[in-house]
Amino acid sequence: MHCTAFATADEYHLGNLSQDLASHGYVEVTNLPRDAANILVMGVENSAKEGDPGMIFFFREGAAVFWNVKDKTMKHVMKILEKHEIQPYEIALVHWENEELNYVKIEGQSKLHRGEIKLNSELDLDDAILEKFAFSNALCLSVKLAIWEASLDKFIESIQSIPEALKAGKKVKLSHEEVMQKIGELFALRHRINLSSDFLITPDFYWDRENLEGLYDKTCQFLSIARRVKVMNEKLQHCMELTDLMRNHLNEKRALRLEWMIVILITIEVMFELGRVFF
Repeated sequence: MHCTAFATADEYHLGNLSQDLASHGYVEVTNLPRDAANILVMGVENSAKEGDPGMIFFFREGAAVFWNVKDKTMKHVMKILEKHEIQPYEIALVHWENEELNYVKIEGQSKLHRGEIKLNSELDLDDAILEKFAFSNALCLSVKLAIWEASLDKFIESIQSIPEALKAGKKVKLSHEEVMQKIGELFALRHRINLSSDFLITPDFYWDRENLEGLYDKTCQFLSIARRVKVMNEKLQHCMELTDLMRNHLNEKRALRLEWMIVILITIEVMFELGRVFF
């Protein structure tokens, strides 16, 4: 069986999404704990393979994780999802930056082993959903991070000519407004990664659920979440230094231009005074 995750937008309207999906025959699973906020879990009528009911986890942060769902059903749900997205991503990017893991049902404790999820077949429905939630939470982080990695790579590509131009002594064709816009893009991306997401700390939900925390942490380790965040922050720091250099360079050019204007105005004033004296 397959577990597939997509990040499709910055955020979802979960309330409206729940009603829309229910009108198309999907059933909401409501037995999640209260502290699992901002999550919508929907069941599907026909699963892709026998042995486990099809299920979808929607995270308010803009990611969806499909468990044992048919491709046809997945496409249908993604189509419905488009109407409830805030700041949607490019479709090609969404499908390129997905995550997919195989999973099986076993006897004994659930775990992630060699890239395959093994779920305890003896758990009741509520506990099975919680374990799937822990795996899904880590997959959600991974696909969101993949989207931001792509955004950062695109940003780096847009400024990669600047160091070479500076090295060659050429004029950099960026205005002060464009440089400030790029600095704003970098700060927004850094804010998303370090302040408005769970990349740096384990969510509060897992504090008193050690078994779920173990599954979540193990999956995050397998998906290299911490290492990828570290690499992104290093790239962001380098980009910040480059944009700061550009801003300082433009500020110096502006200051030099003002100095020359002052010198010219003083020269003109002196010439007028000399004209009065001699003529």
